[in-house]
Amino acid sequence: MRRRTDRGSAVAEFVMVSGLVVLLGMGVFQLGLVVYVRNTLIAAAAEGARTGAHADAAAGDAVARTTGFISDTLPAAYARQVSSTRSRTSQGVAVVEVTIEAPVPVIGLLGPAGTMTITGRAFDERQVSAP
Repeated sequence: MRRRTDRGSAVAEFVMVSGLVVLLGMGVFQLGLVVYVRNTLIAAAAEGARTGAHADAAAGDAVARTTGFISDTLPAAYARQVSSTRSRTSQGVAVVEVTIEAPVPVIGLLGPAGTMTITGRAFDERQVSAP
C-alpha cells in the first residue's frame, strides 16, 4: 500500500535527474568540440608546415595552405592569426614552423577571449650544411 506522502514525487525526481543528465551531456559534447577544434588546428599547422618546407615553396605557401585548411573545416575566426617562420632547432636543423593563435570554443563555437596556441613544424628541405 502506498503512503500519501510519496504521491507526485516521481515527477519531481524526474525533473531533477533529467536536468543533471542534460547538463552532463552538454559538458561531454562541449569537451568533444574543444578536442575536435584542437585536433583540426594541429592537423592544419602540420600540413601548412609540410607545404612550406618544400624546396620550391614560396614564402606565403605555408600560411595560405594552413588558412585554407582551417577555413574548410572551422569558422573564419579560427584562421585569423596564422604565421610561418623558418628557424633552427637546438641541434641546428632547419625547420618551418607554423603557429596558429585561435579562440577556445567555450559555448559551442562561440566563447570568451581565451586563446590556444598551436604550432606545427616540418623539416625544411632547403638544409644548408654547416662547414
